[in-house]
Amino acid sequence: MIFLPGTDQQLKFFLNTTGVENKKLLIIGSGTVTIALELFEYRPLEIIIITEDYDSFITMRYEIEKSGNKDIKVRMMDFTNTDFRTDSFEIIYSQGSVSGPERNKIVKEIKKILKTGGTYCAGEIIKLKEDPPLFVKDIWQSSDLLPMPDKDIENYYKEKGFEIIDRKDLSYTLKDFYKRSEKLLTDGIDQLSKEEKSYNKKLLKKISHESNVYLRLGGSESMGFKVLIMRKLQS
Repeated sequence: MIFLPGTDQQLKFFLNTTGVENKKLLIIGSGTVTIALELFEYRPLEIIIITEDYDSFITMRYEIEKSGNKDIKVRMMDFTNTDFRTDSFEIIYSQGSVSGPERNKIVKEIKKILKTGGTYCAGEIIKLKEDPPLFVKDIWQSSDLLPMPDKDIENYYKEKGFEIIDRKDLSYTLKDFYKRSEKLLTDGIDQLSKEEKSYNKKLLKKISHESNVYLRLGGSESMGFKVLIMRKLQS
């Protein structure tokens, strides 16, 4: 189960359009171990996950160890200033992890460490209304999100030096994501291991208000999710 906006649909879309065999792959963001484990089945040359959150770092390392996979690496890094060299990866994958105030700096770093001609799969929270209600803006602020309008996001990436290969609107997945969030928050915490609770409980509490806004207060009219498959052009 992929517990992120876009659910398992982003990964399915990505795998239908992109081959990963014998390629170096970077995954950006917390809660992505399930994604990494599934991608590993397609025989990439290397998979590295990076997160900025210490609790998430510890939890994801534990999840990888529990899976028995000794090849996937998890590292803690600043998304805007990684330790990787220029042109380190052929594929970079993010799912809801760059839709914040630091987007410009993160995308600049992604472009630096992605090889020319390499693929970037970005799943982003988007604005469906130019001026959403104040209560929607409040939850974005509290969650450190700065969504772009749907009509602007493709041009944004084109201006940053990417060619759009494919796109898909996965806004419908948010309903399932927030319903699962509420269920886990109310009756699923006890099913988590001691090591998983510190991160997941924090995450679930953070999005409990978001769930209520989206499912009951009309937030679905303002909040969406879109996936872009892109190719990096010449630097």
